[in-house]
Amino acid sequence: MTRSSSKHSISDASVLPVWRKSSYSGGSSGECLEVSDAFAACVPVRDSKVPHGSALLFAAPVWTPFITAVKSDGFNR
Repeated sequence: MTRSSSKHSISDASVLPVWRKSSYSGGSSGECLEVSDAFAACVPVRDSKVPHGSALLFAAPVWTPFITAVKSDGFNR
């Protein structure tokens, strides 16, 4: 498998120093998304089951309203 990076992803997410997941995640089943605060302009997001896999990059101005909507239950209409 060839790994490559683009402006929307990082091919090996394990190179970023710190990852965190929601305190609401169960944690034991490994079915979580993790985010990194390594960059100011974007938010890397990876699958916790595949820490050496790719991470998607979301622009901070897009990520912030998304998280606000999730926290306010904005997707249950």
